[in-house]
Amino acid sequence: MNAQPGWTSPAQEPHVPETEFGKWFLRTHTWTVHVLERALRDLAPMMPAGRRSYDVVADVGCGYGRSLPKLHARFAPRRLIGMDIEPEMLEASSREAAAHQIPAEFICCSSANIDLPDASVDLLFCHQTFHHIVDQERAVAEFFRVLKPGGVLLFAESTRRYIHSWLIRFLFAHPMDVQKTAPEYLAMVRGAGFDVPDSAVSYPFLWWSREDLGLLERVFRIRPPAVREETLINLVARKP
Repeated sequence: MNAQPGWTSPAQEPHVPETEFGKWFLRTHTWTVHVLERALRDLAPMMPAGRRSYDVVADVGCGYGRSLPKLHARFAPRRLIGMDIEPEMLEASSREAAAHQIPAEFICCSSANIDLPDASVDLLFCHQTFHHIVDQERAVAEFFRVLKPGGVLLFAESTRRYIHSWLIRFLFAHPMDVQKTAPEYLAMVRGAGFDVPDSAVSYPFLWWSREDLGLLERVFRIRPPAVREETLINLVARKP
């Protein structure tokens, strides 16, 4: 495993550090099952048909590494790369990979300045990372750069409606002025050059993405409105 202690965070890259609550939440069962696993299950049927493995898989913003065993099991990569701007996260991810006996590499870098060559990645996983990024346009351009032609971007993101909600403002830290709506995120990914058919986009309205945590529907049987500002967007994009 190419994982070494003592990474230094790229000082020149602006970012908003996670709160202590956020760090705790990333290690919970709720995060692993109801956020991460649910996103992967939602993305799976939208992926290109006929391809079961991807040689080089990279996780942008790997956090505490809960995604690494799941990506390894689903895509059987020859090379699995975890990236994060926080050294603390990379050290935790390396321990997670080692505990599952998964060979992985780790890179300390910003999503807007990825330390990988052009056209070197087959599948890029960006799960609940993009709303932490300050320079989002530059980051999506980096995603396009490092993917090979025909490469796939799995993008699962919370929208401005969710990030600007009172509960998330209270518990987490984010760069608030860069948050986008679901249509704006979709337009950004397409504008970077990615092919994203409408059939490869979904808008789940999960209980944890609602200000009431789904209590109105679960307890009082009040169904959410059919027309609403979406709180989540999941999409599968392909580099032509």
